[in-house]
Amino acid sequence: MAHSCIHWFRKGLRLHDNPALMAALRDCKELYPLYILDPNYTYGGKKRIRFLMGALKDLDCSLQKLNSRLFVVRGKPEEVFPELFSKWNITKLTYEYDTEPYGRSCVGKVTTLAQEHGVEVIYKISHTLYDIDRIIEENNGKPPLTYNRLQSLVKTLGPPKKPIPAPTMEDIKDVKTPCFEQHNKKYKIPSLEDMGVDSTSMEEEQFPGGEQEALRRLDEHMKMTAWVCSFEKPQTSPNSLRPSTTVLSPYTTFGCLSARTFWWRLSEVYRGKKHSDPPVSLHGQLLWREFFYTASVGIPNFNKMEGNPVCTQVDWDTNSDYLSAWKEARTGFPFIDAIMTQLRMEGWIHHLARHAVACFLTRGDLWISWEEGQKVFEEFLLDLDWALNAGNWQWLSASTFFHQYFRVYSPIAFGKKTDKNGDYIKKYLPILKKFPPNYIYEPWKAPLSIQQAAGCIVGKDYPRPIVQHEVVSKKNIQRMKVAYAKRSPHITDSPEKKKGAPNLHLIFLIYVLSLKQVVLFNFYLHRYKAQSSYCC
Repeated sequence: MAHSCIHWFRKGLRLHDNPALMAALRDCKELYPLYILDPNYTYGGKKRIRFLMGALKDLDCSLQKLNSRLFVVRGKPEEVFPELFSKWNITKLTYEYDTEPYGRSCVGKVTTLAQEHGVEVIYKISHTLYDIDRIIEENNGKPPLTYNRLQSLVKTLGPPKKPIPAPTMEDIKDVKTPCFEQHNKKYKIPSLEDMGVDSTSMEEEQFPGGEQEALRRLDEHMKMTAWVCSFEKPQTSPNSLRPSTTVLSPYTTFGCLSARTFWWRLSEVYRGKKHSDPPVSLHGQLLWREFFYTASVGIPNFNKMEGNPVCTQVDWDTNSDYLSAWKEARTGFPFIDAIMTQLRMEGWIHHLARHAVACFLTRGDLWISWEEGQKVFEEFLLDLDWALNAGNWQWLSASTFFHQYFRVYSPIAFGKKTDKNGDYIKKYLPILKKFPPNYIYEPWKAPLSIQQAAGCIVGKDYPRPIVQHEVVSKKNIQRMKVAYAKRSPHITDSPEKKKGAPNLHLIFLIYVLSLKQVVLFNFYLHRYKAQSSYCC
């Protein structure tokens, strides 16, 4: 039987390694490639919408080269599909599996509707390296709560499946995509203005959306074999003027780049060469992505504190002034404010920069809930990923996964390690560009004469620090200690609960009291930095 088929593009905005699309082409006479702009789905800020529109345009261009095209429809999927099933005489629907709660709920409704209309439904797993449900099944029905446990589980499953090639003209030679007179009007890709985005005030696009751009960037990085083999995420710089990582995360988030394609291209580069290993290698970063996806599927209320069974319940403060100052880069700490400015301007910041501002907002300085930070990142991040965003905020607030709550990033000292002159600060906070290096991280300490010479008076042209880091960080460590004392005994499977793991409170005492504190600091800082990751 020859089908009239809709392939529903969701996150997999690409032709390569798209098994659901290939399933659509089998025994197909008419193909309708479809993307639905769902008003109930959170698309994020204007830069993310621009990236999405670019990805859709690129996808449409690639489909047109195969004598097909993309149909874009606005509306709720459960309302859109019944009309299209009837209008186009659809007998088969294919799509890529989505692990997010909203996506799973939406698919459930659509699958029921498809069955009512006699439409066969086929889905394929290709947004993640593995079948997430299978990983949980291998762990006795529970999500692994440590990276090491995830590693051991995927080792039993073997390497990820190899990616499949993009469809060719040969694959689609007997398939037709009907074109309608009203196509360009009714099913066109909307402009930014149509999406409510004023593009006139937007900064230049540094990371254009689309599969072709993703593959180009992948090729560019895979040519740097020595860099790929020696890559260790903690050793990259959070405040370099050019990204010190691949910045392929937006492309894997939207599915412009297949994670499996990324994995196997890395394997080709690694073959026969000495290379870094997980968790710090590029393979390791893809496994971090898998770790948070698995946790998000297996843990109820994953993006919330309340009702989240593995999340420490903390009495966070509500302080709208502090939150606004952090969001708007007005904390008075240049390193933090420069990071938040880059985030707002470019939609991307290095993962260690994310660590610094997240720790500052939560347990480090401002004592504001990680859920508030999560919302701000949802607004600004280009590589916003529901699971990774929620997981990393829990990690960095020491609420879940990471439990060394006494390891606090200094908003002053941390940036100096990789940028003593403050060039990063000068780029994103030009008001401070004339401050000498010894005051660029702490301009409030500069004598008035130096402030005047720099053309920036602290308290007038640039804010004073909103907190005293040395004071509040110590107070917050004690508050976290109280929260930990109240934790439910069933919160297990954490690094400190593992047999043979060191007593972290004892380590902290040793760190404070021992004459060897510098050695301990460097050792544990490296372990700490190696942990949480926003992919690549």
